Amino acid sequence: MTADTVQLKIQKPKKRKSPLTPLILVVLAAAAIIMAVLIHDRTIESKTTAETEAKSQMPGAPPASGQEVPPLVEYRERLRPRTTIGEVLSNYGFSPSDINTLYQQTKPVYDLHRIRAGQQIRLYAGPEGRIERLEYDLDETNYLAIERREDRYSAGLQAHPVEVATGMICGLIEESPISAFNQLGEEDALALSFADLFGWDVDFYIDLQAGDRFKVIFEKKFLKGKSIGYGNILAAELVNQGKIFQAFYYAPPDTGKPGHYDADGKSLEKEFRRSPIKWARITSRFSSSRLHPIHKVYRAHYGVDYGASVGSPVQATADGTVIFAGWNGASGRMLRLRHKNAYETMYLHLRSFAAGIKVGARVNSGDVIGYVGSSGESTGPHLDYRIKLKGSYLNPLGARFAPVEPIKDQFLADYKTSIRKYQILLEDPLIVVAPGMF
Repeated sequence: MTADTVQLKIQKPKKRKSPLTPLILVVLAAAAIIMAVLIHDRTIESKTTAETEAKSQMPGAPPASGQEVPPLVEYRERLRPRTTIGEVLSNYGFSPSDINTLYQQTKPVYDLHRIRAGQQIRLYAGPEGRIERLEYDLDETNYLAIERREDRYSAGLQAHPVEVATGMICGLIEESPISAFNQLGEEDALALSFADLFGWDVDFYIDLQAGDRFKVIFEKKFLKGKSIGYGNILAAELVNQGKIFQAFYYAPPDTGKPGHYDADGKSLEKEFRRSPIKWARITSRFSSSRLHPIHKVYRAHYGVDYGASVGSPVQATADGTVIFAGWNGASGRMLRLRHKNAYETMYLHLRSFAAGIKVGARVNSGDVIGYVGSSGESTGPHLDYRIKLKGSYLNPLGARFAPVEPIKDQFLADYKTSIRKYQILLEDPLIVVAPGMF
């Protein structure tokens, strides 16, 4: 895979073969054209240009005149326990003065004292054996580069080139999205992102049925040929209980903020998500008269209980502000959020709050705000989730919420043009596989 190619992978359950007809040949040709457009449209997300420019200036790189210069020789050193980078450099001819200068001139960009035992550095020596460049990986994609010029050192943060390939998977959900995606060779993270897309309309624990279908067109990132995660979901489809949900990635020109919309340009985001916990079972529903499990008397239950293991993350169901975070008697450790349009949500019986959660803190929909516990009057770990509108409780499972702002009319034509290639791929009943699947 090169820096200017993008591969398309399509995985789908095997179907019964049928004889080719002129109509199928037309569909095949259309699919091939669309795939070519996809490959042309997708670009490599990297900082290759910046990295190339930086390395072209380092000693040992070919000069602009084209004259050949011997390449630098690379050495790799891993810091042993109780060893500093200065001690390693002293073995390569660095004097104490050189090492001190290196530390001081590099510190505004990165403090070399932070490189600990067990970590690796790369050293590059010129034809005469003098170290001319030093590199240290900060994470999977970014690294520190230090170049030696005479008696000075120039430091900067650079990035390895990351390749982005476009893939497509299709399948059935028999147990859970994670299990279905894993069977197709994809990781949990993609299944979770897929669930987030439709989490405004579908509760992935109570709404899913065995045999529900899905299709996903997505970006996958590679570094040095190794998968390092996912990019955007470009398009997706979920058929849940016979109802079709679709999502298409788009960044409106007026805001530049990317989001997912349906085929008509309506945002998938609603005022509130369907559930505060992903894939949690409902153990008790909203009721005007429920037998209390501890006091054994009938009383109203104004929320929905979600059974989950201790420590399961709880997410805010809408953007809001924390107005209470603390102990509240029988409710145990509780959070209250205020949202726009006079809505409030409450999260009861928590084990703990997420970092940064305190009165006055702003949270976004989907942010982790706490963790499931069994504090207060509780017979086991669960979350009691409640919604109020203007002081009155709503049934979280029965309430219907409006979507956020759709794509504006002046951008709708551009949006529909941009998603057409994805629509045809989602609709195409044939299996089309491009060469070089990742």
